Amino acid sequence: MTPFLPDVIERYRALGAWGDETVWQRFIANCQAMPERDAVIDDPRRPTFTVGTPKRLTYRDLAEAADRLAAVLVSDGFEKDDVIVVQLPNVAEQIELYLAAAKLGLVISPIPIQYRHKEIADVLEISGATACFTTSNFKGFDHVEFFLTRPSGPPVRVYAWGCSRNPGAIDLEARLAERAQGQEGESVKAAQVSPDEIFSICWTSGTEAKPKGVPRTHNNWMTTGKGIVAGGRLRDGCRLLNPFPTVNMASIGGIWMPWLITCGTFVLHHPFDLDGFLDQLKSEHINYTVVAPALLNRIARDKKLLASLDLGELDGIGTGSAPPDAWMMRVFERELNVTVTNFFGSNEGVSLTSGIDDVADPEARARFFPRAGHSRFAWRNPAMNWSETKLLNVETGKEIDEPGRVGELIIRGPSVFPGYFRRGTVIRDVFDDEGYYSSGDLFEIAEDASGPRYYRFVGRKREMIIRGGMNISPLELDSLLSKHPLLKDAAVAGYPDDRLGERVCAYVVPEEGAEISLESLAEFLTEQGLAQYKFPERLQILEALPRSPLNKIVRRKLTSTSTK
Repeated sequence: MTPFLPDVIERYRALGAWGDETVWQRFIANCQAMPERDAVIDDPRRPTFTVGTPKRLTYRDLAEAADRLAAVLVSDGFEKDDVIVVQLPNVAEQIELYLAAAKLGLVISPIPIQYRHKEIADVLEISGATACFTTSNFKGFDHVEFFLTRPSGPPVRVYAWGCSRNPGAIDLEARLAERAQGQEGESVKAAQVSPDEIFSICWTSGTEAKPKGVPRTHNNWMTTGKGIVAGGRLRDGCRLLNPFPTVNMASIGGIWMPWLITCGTFVLHHPFDLDGFLDQLKSEHINYTVVAPALLNRIARDKKLLASLDLGELDGIGTGSAPPDAWMMRVFERELNVTVTNFFGSNEGVSLTSGIDDVADPEARARFFPRAGHSRFAWRNPAMNWSETKLLNVETGKEIDEPGRVGELIIRGPSVFPGYFRRGTVIRDVFDDEGYYSSGDLFEIAEDASGPRYYRFVGRKREMIIRGGMNISPLELDSLLSKHPLLKDAAVAGYPDDRLGERVCAYVVPEEGAEISLESLAEFLTEQGLAQYKFPERLQILEALPRSPLNKIVRRKLTSTSTK
């Protein structure tokens, strides 16, 4: 299925942003160039959380595994454009399946391993998928049994690794073993697939009743990957460590596509464990990885850990999901000689990259993103020139062109999705008449000596706290509280107030043995120079903040039902 209109395809091909290469074609080119190079390496802890033994696959090995799996799918009647749901942890078989789907022109629909009845029923209904690929064990949970006994949603075929105890599922290990023994004939041919066709449907977690399906084409993903490669200065043969679930923009766009583009080595890590992660950085000679800002802060604060760190051949780290702290970026760059690149992205294809070539100072890189596609400014990262962006006043819809005023980011470009997916139809009503997508993300224009070149992220439109008519950015307070020496973690959210509309509640996770009060928080924020109307007026002590699989704070789950 080609979801983009012909004029859009023509525009981005003329720019050089889109080309003629699919995911499968890029992979095969890598196999031909470097067949013996390491392609995919499992987490050595794999037997502790799921079925199977850890794999180390060269490009030749991976191609053979993907071919065998593709042949099984064809023999079972799968056809081009069929949607398949994938619920797997970060294991080599997941990558084999993605490549087999790319070869056959199937559409992968990866979902977080945490999804259960409600989310999965919605995904199956919206996507129209008729098959799911999963595992019999992830950290003791039997996903095969779950799919076979779920109470609602359309019926699907369940394919599984490690399903010997589940006769209702199709045992992929047995089927693939037969294929390896040559019992089913020669390898199947690759389907005729255009890079302008849909490769994946990822899912927004959103605030609405149902998740939204976000289709992206091969060329969408290629564009995102090129921007990451340029922004992070990734080189040919780069060894990348992936600690995020390979289900959405952060991991597919942020690590998997750069792996393909650089003919690199994709090293898997899941579920996250700091000691194991640091061990893999060194033992697997990792050059690049992606880490959430909260974890980078934790590492940068731990003087004992910093003194003992051996990062091996690590050159760069990508970060995002929340604004990183400038002090942390200085620690990594000046004390550890590791460049930190700041990314802002969404499943829908909003993709801003603040890399060292465009924003040299780490303090500025922590706060600012290139004002992508503005006619006055050119960027070394070509992806920042391919997209066009504007800020619109949330109330009037008029364009904002001066610094310091908050507006909603709208964007059009080669990384942006074609519209939300629902049972074979792409819904395009999320775009304006000029083809701009309204992101729901609030930014303001920022400037340096060269002019108003940058954007600064303020927050999500729906997360802004409005206290007595004054806008308060939760991210601003999150960032300040992250510097508090007695807090492990902290976030704020609004709570209803009859007089002011909303007030601020702080949710904090103290360091062990630390005593935290509203008064002590107020003293700290006063020292930081924060205006008093933004101060938290409630405090709730938590053992942990609610976070998504990408380590983003799930603000809607924060409640203000108690005070302390």
